[in-house]
Amino acid sequence: MDALSLWPLTARAAELDVFTRVWRSGRGRSVAVCGPAGVGKTRLAEEFLRLAARGGVPSGRATASRATAAVPLGAIAHLLPPGVDLADPVTGFAQVARMLGGAHGGRVVLIDDLHWLDATSAVLLRQLIDVGAVRLIGTVRSGEPVNEAIELLCGDDAVYRIDLAAFTLEQVEDVVQTGLGGPVARATARRLHNASSGNALYLRELVQGALRAGALTNDGEIWELPEGRAAGTPRLAELIGARLAAAPPAARTVLDLLALCEPVPLADAEAVVGMDVLVALETAALIRTRTDQQGTTLALAHPLYAEILRAQLTPLRKRKLLLDQVGRETDTRRIAAWQLEATGSAEPALLIEAAALARHAHDYRQARDLLGALADHDHTVATRLLLGEVLWELGDSTGADDVLAALARSVSDEREFLAVTLARAVNRFWGAGDYEGALDLLDAARERVTSPECLKSLRHVEGSMRINTAEPERGMALLADLADDVADSPDPAAWLNAATMKSVGLAFLGRSAEAVTWTEHAYRMHLGIGEQVLFPHPAAQLISRVTVLTTAGRLGEARELAQTSAAQLVEEHVPTIRLWMIVHLGDVELLAGHYSDARRWFAEAVAEARRLHHVSATNLALAGLAMSAALLGDIDAAEQAGVEASTYPALRSHDHWNTLAAVWIRVARREDPEKIRSLLTEAIATAHASGLVLSEALLLADLARLGAPAQAAPRLREIAASFDGALVPALAHLATALATNEPRLLLAASNELATLGADLMAAEAACAASAAYTRAADTRQATAAAHAAQRHLDRCGDRPRTPLLQASGAAAALTDREFEVALMAAHGTPSRQIAATLSLSVRTVQNHLHRAYTKLGVSSRAELGRVLGG
Repeated sequence: MDALSLWPLTARAAELDVFTRVWRSGRGRSVAVCGPAGVGKTRLAEEFLRLAARGGVPSGRATASRATAAVPLGAIAHLLPPGVDLADPVTGFAQVARMLGGAHGGRVVLIDDLHWLDATSAVLLRQLIDVGAVRLIGTVRSGEPVNEAIELLCGDDAVYRIDLAAFTLEQVEDVVQTGLGGPVARATARRLHNASSGNALYLRELVQGALRAGALTNDGEIWELPEGRAAGTPRLAELIGARLAAAPPAARTVLDLLALCEPVPLADAEAVVGMDVLVALETAALIRTRTDQQGTTLALAHPLYAEILRAQLTPLRKRKLLLDQVGRETDTRRIAAWQLEATGSAEPALLIEAAALARHAHDYRQARDLLGALADHDHTVATRLLLGEVLWELGDSTGADDVLAALARSVSDEREFLAVTLARAVNRFWGAGDYEGALDLLDAARERVTSPECLKSLRHVEGSMRINTAEPERGMALLADLADDVADSPDPAAWLNAATMKSVGLAFLGRSAEAVTWTEHAYRMHLGIGEQVLFPHPAAQLISRVTVLTTAGRLGEARELAQTSAAQLVEEHVPTIRLWMIVHLGDVELLAGHYSDARRWFAEAVAEARRLHHVSATNLALAGLAMSAALLGDIDAAEQAGVEASTYPALRSHDHWNTLAAVWIRVARREDPEKIRSLLTEAIATAHASGLVLSEALLLADLARLGAPAQAAPRLREIAASFDGALVPALAHLATALATNEPRLLLAASNELATLGADLMAAEAACAASAAYTRAADTRQATAAAHAAQRHLDRCGDRPRTPLLQASGAAAALTDREFEVALMAAHGTPSRQIAATLSLSVRTVQNHLHRAYTKLGVSSRAELGRVLGG
């Protein structure tokens, strides 16, 4: 908790650099830190003072205020030398200047709130600055009237102005992580930034309050604040309350109205209090205006103002304000929500219309609340279907299935039954991870569905699921007659479901270019009918696009799209789609070799998946977390995540994630390499039998990286020959280069992988090339390759730990024969067996081992294994 007081400094590196440059300049300028209240001016000025006073420079501090402004020298009297007679200002000021000058050539003075400084103090300070007796560090609150003191002290270049803005999102993320001492979920950083508007003081109080309330928690990997859980401190309430209390009494009505109903049309607000009051509130920075094609609206200047104002409203005043505004409003959603909040009820027809509008705007929480206000007898098939879909989006898959199962038993219309069944199946498959149960639902539905159009829809949804149950060819066959245009489909929801997975199926089968084109088409189709169909947010199509861009080897594009979409989905409050987006973003970082980034994304996904009870996403996120932690050398965290992942059903199309997690955990534990490769070989055979060529290729690539390139390369070349993306051919070239140990091929593979953004594998290939050049006594090329490897590793962030990096680095110091003998010894092969295998004498083997020990700085076979990654 103590670190919280240091937050502003962690994000103010640029301002600190400016101060250092200005303060050290030969001109001896003073500095004024300017910015709005709460932005962190005083804390930064205190750090400036600490830096300026190093080495024993005398310093002092004062705070000006409204009270001291009425007294000449009231704020700085304690800084003046005792015994000085200021009755004669000319003589007295000169005496002060002589006494403050001292051996150090002047004193450093920090004065907070210069805008409250009295004129006499300002005149004295200016004279002291001009003669070099004082160097000033001051703070000025922006938005205050510019008085004589500010003009005198800051009116020319004697005082350098540093404007301090509110924290950006990136700065909020930085300071919160620094304060909490660990990674913070990006969604949490965004929520805190939105709630605080980047105000350092408000941010600190929000986090303090959330910690005390137990809302901001750490699961061992990451700090997370769930949506809607921000909680401030009493001090924050007092600070904001005092700010709001400065508003004229006549303004309170419109402030309360904005707290309940913002944004409010300008005409409505003017009708309540008049334009003069609104202008005064805008001038005081308590409200803000926005003008667009719909007109001018008003809102409170800060998100936290609404919380404080609402907390002070009595029930009857709240009711009156809401109902009065209902009479002015035309938006159905807002009318229904305000009536419900004011009275606890609303007209059923109004609730239904408003819920539908809320859902199509992806405001699932409001849709749930509006539907929840309906009596049982007011529900229809459409409203219960809507409720089931909304509950699924909010992570309540059990509640959704209960609603939909009851509805399925009551409907008789074939199309209504189909819609309910498809919703249930999607909920079971993606929410509960009940893959067989979802397919059984579709199979059982054929007993009640007879029309060709409905049977086609069932087939298409089944196809989308088969793609994800490790049956891509069967799934794509079921989608063979999927219309190109959603308008040609009798069931748009079924079409969207199938369209989302068709691109993934194409990618799994190696048809990357076609997959990328289809995702663009499906997204456009989805945008065109998104408000007409009960189906997840259009970003569902973008998840597929991230997947296919990744499989195509376009990692940079995939990362940018996923990061942008994930940020947008936080703002739009779409948790389920965002969950899957960040899972696939973690996958992008895994392939890139950026394991710290991957670990953070997966940790955030794990927390979100647990909260939403989406078990299939939980498995994938935990597997990714285990893999990332293992490659970073955090074995305990990797094992813990791996064990937990095994308790959730795996999405079979991605089961290679679980295999790779288990493999890299074993590598980190330095288990027998042959057993590790055997585990990979079994998984490769399973992927091959299922037709999952992409999974097979990824597993083969790691087999090559873990010591069996000759075994992996032929099959990888076969897959690459029929794979039109850039990723698998690059993996095949890596395996081939490792198998031949030809440095030029290794560098070519490294460059190819680096172009794709696969930085770790690029580094591994370059490192292996350096080792090969070293054995060939080509020092210049070896050095160049080593530098290339380091450049690739620098992009990875925290240095990963892979056997290929360790072995290649060590191998660079050894001859081919020394490396061969050392590697066999590291794997536990006795010297006699090494001698027999390599047709050497035991003495020669011992000599090679002795030289290897000396070069590598080890003294045992165990240490040899550690260095060579054996």
